[in-house]
Amino acid sequence: MSRPVPRRLLQKLRALVLDVDGVLTDGGMYYGPTGEGLKRFNVKDGLGLRMIGEAGIEVALISGENSEILKRRAEKLQIGNVFVGVDDKLGTLKEFLATRKIALDEVAYVGDDLNDLPALEAVALPIAVADAVPRVRKAAKWITSRCGGDGAVREVCDRILASR
Repeated sequence: MSRPVPRRLLQKLRALVLDVDGVLTDGGMYYGPTGEGLKRFNVKDGLGLRMIGEAGIEVALISGENSEILKRRAEKLQIGNVFVGVDDKLGTLKEFLATRKIALDEVAYVGDDLNDLPALEAVALPIAVADAVPRVRKAAKWITSRCGGDGAVREVCDRILASR
């Protein structure tokens, strides 16, 4: 069960960092008739990320997959901080934050699976989507009511923005 998130924590956030598959997507792997990979993104999540960016909060996407689809989606949403093919998500997170002079205690990270745990355990506000694996839900201070790819990111964005 999600614990209440203090308003002051939401207000001090300077960065929102997201895993992609299972957070911005439903985690499914879809293949077209010629073998091309497809992913389903939620447009409501996209608008939420745009609004977060407009509010001055840095947005970054960190994915273990090296996905052209993700790069195109990020470009459409005007998200420039996109890291693909990442094995060490915590290391990438720290490098990204260092370039922006943002501390780990000013960051929310949204994840869904075990490879997100090191990053989740390092930030001020670890968030798990509703359908995250049990260990990730246990590590989270906030568990969204929505599943990955089904508006969970919009839920996060709306709540952060409402705190301001």
